[in-house]
Amino acid sequence: MTDQIGVNPIVLQRADPCVLRHDGRYYFTGSYPLYDRIVLRRADRLEDLQAAPEVTIWERHEDGPQSHLVWAPEIHRVDGRWYVYYAAAPDEAVTADGPGVDDTFNHRIFVIECADDDPLTGTWVERGQVDTGWESFALDATSFVRDGVQYLVWAQQDAAVKGHSNLYIARMRNPWTLDGPAVMLSRPEHDWEIQGFWVNEGPSVLQRNGRLYLTYSGSATGIEYAMGVLTADADADLLDPASWTKSPEPVFVSDPAAGQYGPGHNSFTETPDGDVVLVYHSRTYTEITGDPLYDPNRHACAQVLPFDADGNPVWGTPLPTTRPTPTSTDVLDPSGEF
Repeated sequence: MTDQIGVNPIVLQRADPCVLRHDGRYYFTGSYPLYDRIVLRRADRLEDLQAAPEVTIWERHEDGPQSHLVWAPEIHRVDGRWYVYYAAAPDEAVTADGPGVDDTFNHRIFVIECADDDPLTGTWVERGQVDTGWESFALDATSFVRDGVQYLVWAQQDAAVKGHSNLYIARMRNPWTLDGPAVMLSRPEHDWEIQGFWVNEGPSVLQRNGRLYLTYSGSATGIEYAMGVLTADADADLLDPASWTKSPEPVFVSDPAAGQYGPGHNSFTETPDGDVVLVYHSRTYTEITGDPLYDPNRHACAQVLPFDADGNPVWGTPLPTTRPTPTSTDVLDPSGEF
């Protein structure tokens, strides 16, 4: 097992990275800095994703619920078809419409589908909004299949729960329709989850060694952003909150020694040899001019995730960059140079 990917970041200026390995190739998507489209790129190696051509597969609507702030697309393969889950909003406004609720966006979760073999050249069809059971700020949907059952995990606000978003899980009837009510698995409660914002978001599920690891991110998106984890036995009732054990401490945090800050919103993929790879975004500086949301320099990074003798992940710490990265005043041109 190698201890790291050959180069980091694997893609510059793409936050909320999602990498899917399929038929020996890596498919990458993440939040586009203008928040106006969904993009894909593909390469044989993680190290080659930065240089891979980027294809726009969907663009925001001119108006309506999918016209602003397209966030955190995730690509999945279910029953021989491609699906991308993403969040979008009707505007850039925030609301203040519940107890302890403020500074909340108006996002909902949507799905597009491609039945063609090649998702970069194929036709993508809108499957619409995922009805999660109630209307409120919702984002960061991910999906996994266990024992032939597809599940959706996502972040959503409940006005009766203090904070901006909690984590929920539900079975799926098909890739765009839930098959039963949402179950809350986690809410912001620990000090590390409530710095700046009260947030549980960006879930991702790893199935390994008879366990499920549900990672997520908490707090605001600066240096305080960090990853936590919930763990369940693979044969447990995944819709029972009691099946999941939540770590009270974050498992992946900023590391000034490595020059990496605010690591989070991760996904998982694997090496050609089957080793687990942790994919995440982070910044290389702490001083951000203006709203951190519009700072483009959250970069997609990746590193091999080792396991101890008992089969538990050894989360470690973000690795230093080995590729030049932009500063707070740099902007990439279309060629990927700065």
